[in-house]
Amino acid sequence: MTEYSGPSENGGYRAFGAAEVWPETVRALPVGSPITGEVVGRRPFGVFLSIDGRPEDVGLAEIVRMPPCMELPGVGQRVAGTVVWHEESNCQVRVSLREWAEHQDLSVRFVDRVGQTVAGRVTKIASIGYFVRIADCVEGLVPVSGSVEGVREGQDVSVRIVSVDPERSRVILAAAGGA
Repeated sequence: MTEYSGPSENGGYRAFGAAEVWPETVRALPVGSPITGEVVGRRPFGVFLSIDGRPEDVGLAEIVRMPPCMELPGVGQRVAGTVVWHEESNCQVRVSLREWAEHQDLSVRFVDRVGQTVAGRVTKIASIGYFVRIADCVEGLVPVSGSVEGVREGQDVSVRIVSVDPERSRVILAAAGGA
């Protein structure tokens, strides 16, 4: 029987009997179905949803579908979305939230600016490089092999736009002027 640990231990969601009703869940909520529900758990990878009218079913809106400038909805918040996948291994209904799907990808504004230098602010440092916000809701990666010395979160930097992939909403940047 598939269960999710309750909010008490790890913030997950317990759905009793999810495995027993899984075939009916897949029939009742095919891919593309609109859903509404309430956020019942919040984790670093996304939010668990209690789906209206389906108390045995668990929805999961994963952070990978969330635009980078948005935040996860809070526990208790009402949400709407669309079923995008059925995860049979753990009986979860994967969901894309409406506000995420309707968000306009602003990285396309930079397609014609490849090669230009722009100002930005470092938002995150990772093992693969550092991320720079170059506009509201547009971040790019400055890939770095080795350590990222002399760069800190919150630092204003100049970067050159190397490439923009609108299909994957990715912007690749390079340090300009020693950033």
